[in-house]
Amino acid sequence: MEIIILNDGIYHLVEITKEMLVNIKIHALNVDCFDLCEIIKLKFATFSKNLNQYYMNDGSGYFYGCMCR
Repeated sequence: MEIIILNDGIYHLVEITKEMLVNIKIHALNVDCFDLCEIIKLKFATFSKNLNQYYMNDGSGYFYGCMCR
């Protein structure tokens, strides 16, 4: 799984690693890619009402979505 980040008009794919998910607890047994994408978005991005979009907490750009493979 990869997340899509928009930064300066360019889309970047960032691979989700096990190390990134260490502190995330998933209680459901059957979590699909869309559910996991929502969990990751809530963990690594913050919603801005002024911009009406999610921006990454580390300042790397705007959260655009996920790519499931």
